[in-house]
Amino acid sequence: MGGALPWCKPGVKARAMHGSSPRPMSVSARGPLRGTVTVPGDKSISHRSLMFAALAVGESRIEGLLEGEDVLATAAAMRAMGATVERGSDGVWRVHGVGVGGLLQPAQALDMGNSGTSTRLLMGLVASHPITATFTGDASLSGRPMGRVIEPLSKMGADITASPGGRLPLMLRGICPAIPIEYTLPVASAQVKSAVLLAGLNTPGITRVIEPVPTRDHSERMLQGFGADLTVEQTPEGRIISIRGEAELKPQHIIVPGDPSSAGFWMVAASIVPGSEITIANVCMNPTRTGLIAALRMMGADIAEAQPRIVGGEPVADLIVRHAPLRAIEVPADLAPSMIDEYPILFVAAACAEGRTVARGAHELRVKESDRIAAMAEALTAIGVTVEEFEDGLAIQGSGGEPLRGGGHRIASKLDHRIAMSSVIAGLVAREPVSVDDVSPVATSYPNFFATLEALGLDALGG
Repeated sequence: MGGALPWCKPGVKARAMHGSSPRPMSVSARGPLRGTVTVPGDKSISHRSLMFAALAVGESRIEGLLEGEDVLATAAAMRAMGATVERGSDGVWRVHGVGVGGLLQPAQALDMGNSGTSTRLLMGLVASHPITATFTGDASLSGRPMGRVIEPLSKMGADITASPGGRLPLMLRGICPAIPIEYTLPVASAQVKSAVLLAGLNTPGITRVIEPVPTRDHSERMLQGFGADLTVEQTPEGRIISIRGEAELKPQHIIVPGDPSSAGFWMVAASIVPGSEITIANVCMNPTRTGLIAALRMMGADIAEAQPRIVGGEPVADLIVRHAPLRAIEVPADLAPSMIDEYPILFVAAACAEGRTVARGAHELRVKESDRIAAMAEALTAIGVTVEEFEDGLAIQGSGGEPLRGGGHRIASKLDHRIAMSSVIAGLVAREPVSVDDVSPVATSYPNFFATLEALGLDALGG
């Protein structure tokens, strides 16, 4: 898998999601990746910090906010509903909230771009306010189902008119007071859980969510930090999260840790490119988000944690990742909730491992920004990897550490940032250049991805 410096062409700046043409890119890789990187702020925490700060009374300060297009869509929506959201020249975001119950009627439709998290969580916020909001999005988001959120919010009294199939655009008429409910999640989804909890913020009484399978708990941690009366109880039926409504949130100073989903690309890159050693600083190590690390370690990856600490209520560490030969595993299905966004890059690691990796139990991948099971099966097949597709995952025959073939027809990113980035990482260990039809969606979550890749390659040459 040797060679020289990773090389991306044409230029590395991804376009904005709207109003310009696709940006194709060919990637060929040469040589080890070395250096220290700081990944963008965690996307899940960034979304929530803006929303909760907008519902607090007073000014909150947010450092390390992910400034990708998805999070900026959340910031624009909170401005549209009355909050003051500003970025200072020091990079710190300051939010003057309107208080729970104080959201204003937006003058125009809320354009969510490509962000499913923004859409589902904001639907929860609006549901218990006496306002009406129309949600729109790009072609990818408009194809994603919202029925799993529509169901519980309708039970709380919101009136929701969606496009066929429960999709965007949709109009949501909130109600105040809403009806508190007890809702058992039919699927493991932090977004659905959070939507119900956020609706419960302005609902008299106690709203409860029961999750049989634990999902990422950023909403619970952060709501408690903002002063909400929220409790979590472990029971044989699962976690029961209860929130008392008509809350008064207090402004906070939030430091957003690095996104483990973004860090995953460098974990896999360092693991599969011989001679590589990458330090990834300030990564969120919330146990509901570390499934990829667990899976890679099962495969033999060399991932060490340095300087573990608590930042803003979240466990954080620096990760030191060195190249190591990987072996195939059967990925435990119970890891799915803690690594659901990282499966595309895990599939790339599997393509380079010794043996046949089987990853199943990830039905949720079918309804992400793209059908990520089908998209990654198509992408890997295009560059010579043998793949078997299941309804809930993939089986991948690895190369045993030999270079991937590469070449083939151009990979379709499907307007999905994670498909685009995963395909680029696969190109780092391919004999022939790997071409991707459009890398512009990368801007939704990781605007500096390509600049970081170039810097890691330059470090390999001592420059």
